[in-house]
Amino acid sequence: MAQYTKHPVAAPPTPPERESTGHLMLRGYVILVLIVTFAHTAVYNLVGMEGAGATLVAFTLATLAIGVPMLARNHPQPFRWRRLPWTAIGYTAFALLSVAWSQWRGPTLITWFLLAAVTVNGLFIAHVLTWHEIVRALSSAFKWILGLSLALELWVSLVLHGPLLPNFATLPDGRIDPQLYWVRDNLFDGGRIQGIVGNANVLAIISLFSIITFGVLFVARARWRTTLALWMLLAAYFLFRTSSVTAFICAAATAVVLVVALLMRRARTPGARTRIYVVAIGGTALAAAVVWLLREPLLGLVGRTSDLTGRSDLIWAKVLERVREHPILGNGFSSPWIPTDPSFDHWITDHGITVFHAHNMWLDVLFQLGVVGVILMGVAYLSLLWRSWFFAVDRPRWDLDSARPFSPLTLLPSLFTVVLLVQGFAESTPIMLWGWMLVVLLSFKLKSVPLVGVGERDLVFERGARQRRVP
Repeated sequence: MAQYTKHPVAAPPTPPERESTGHLMLRGYVILVLIVTFAHTAVYNLVGMEGAGATLVAFTLATLAIGVPMLARNHPQPFRWRRLPWTAIGYTAFALLSVAWSQWRGPTLITWFLLAAVTVNGLFIAHVLTWHEIVRALSSAFKWILGLSLALELWVSLVLHGPLLPNFATLPDGRIDPQLYWVRDNLFDGGRIQGIVGNANVLAIISLFSIITFGVLFVARARWRTTLALWMLLAAYFLFRTSSVTAFICAAATAVVLVVALLMRRARTPGARTRIYVVAIGGTALAAAVVWLLREPLLGLVGRTSDLTGRSDLIWAKVLERVREHPILGNGFSSPWIPTDPSFDHWITDHGITVFHAHNMWLDVLFQLGVVGVILMGVAYLSLLWRSWFFAVDRPRWDLDSARPFSPLTLLPSLFTVVLLVQGFAESTPIMLWGWMLVVLLSFKLKSVPLVGVGERDLVFERGARQRRVP
């Protein structure tokens, strides 16, 4: 019978480290937080405005209950106070301060608590999870949202045989505006599908985020790559069926940035990088000019008007009128606008429904918090873009070894940031709920841990990703 010698040359083999039950539960909780945040409109359609608000408050209180004791005992690592995204936190503080001059104090306080809730959750996730775990948690959340979207669309088409109203309400007699439907029963008739989030544009952006996340994990040789490929196909199908021009433009911009980032990784000299920058910036400027000059025929090809489906004439013009009243400090924070408040009720309507944001994040910030708010938001996004870009294109290095391989995971923050910035020209989502959570989460993680696997918890084995131990 084989046995170990009394004079071994190495330590006996031991099983790989496994995550503790507590940490597995923590990761599960984070996935649930991400699902509730990204699919917040689904929660709204299920339990109404009050229920959705109570759900977000409950998760925030749970996050504080979990996070505060962890801070007290420096678990899983000391909290990096000096690395906080101070500009983003400054914007959040300034939004609360605006209650002093707000034209609508009630909506300011209500929506600020939403902003504070997603800020706290973003900081919490960045602190307790590693880069690998964050990407895997995002992947799991997106799988749940896509899977539930497909299940709901199938149920509506095959079982209900008709559109579905929020809260599973009974359809009234007569025609109602399709904008009021949760799901429109378009899965098999070629129309735009909305999924569980109840909004085609939101589902399109989530599908694009999903493709990026699944793709990064696929290239990183995560486990179950065939399953990841199938999820990518489902996300691509949803992206196509939502017919969101904004999402298509975001996807094109993401593809360009991805190509440039990969070329930058292959460049071996500063001169080569400079040439890539010149070609990329010049080509992007030229393409943007051509698209702007040909915007009317291009928008006509996708069924949109030259005023961006009423944005410039109907929404932006009216918002600019109020901007002129308080250009420096703004009219008061409210993201989103509260449709039932007298200040917004029937101020701007689309298909008889009160619009709840400016459909442009920069104009929305200017309207709410003036020039000061735009500067804070601009610095926050510029800082995130700067850090995420060099996180993606610079070779990982913390000592004299300059030949370490790139990690595919480092591409995700810059691609997500580009999606948010491009989407921000037609939507205000990047400044609220999951958009703002991503800004806070990525900003804090990039500042506190600028290298994948370095400065994080020393995990020899992370289930779900094949990786070498960092020396």
